[in-house]
Amino acid sequence: MGRFSLPETKPSGLDSPLTAKFIKVMARTQVRLFRATNGRIGSKWRVGAGFLNPVQTLLLNHVGRKSGTAFTTPLLYLNDGESLVVVASQGGLPKNPQWFPNLVAHPATTVEVRGRGVVPVTARVADADERARLWPRLVDLYADFAKYAVWTDREIPVVILDPR
Repeated sequence: MGRFSLPETKPSGLDSPLTAKFIKVMARTQVRLFRATNGRIGSKWRVGAGFLNPVQTLLLNHVGRKSGTAFTTPLLYLNDGESLVVVASQGGLPKNPQWFPNLVAHPATTVEVRGRGVVPVTARVADADERARLWPRLVDLYADFAKYAVWTDREIPVVILDPR
């Protein structure tokens, strides 16, 4: 294992309530910094595989499928033509992240992208052919996605955000 790479097996404690709380606090902080600086801070992911090769991030705005509450989640993304592609990896945890079923329930939403501002999009889950085409590119973008896929029994959803 390299100095900044993730272990091949899922680290113990990854799915603990304390880890989840820490992730939420860090995400809220990233959202505040991104918005306060117009993306100068918070638009690059520098953790894990992103430490030496930072990955661009966007802010995904979504509405709770049950609560109707507005949420914002920072996510790594891949450009695919006019569309943006995000991954519901949640670090290889057993369940999909909260934003994923929210988008399935309410696919018309917006994202915030540095240099582009607020972009209206429609979310859709990649079909099998799209996923097969995009997954290798996503792993090239952020190698830890491959480890997350090994750490979980679920197929990690790939979501395409088409501009509207």
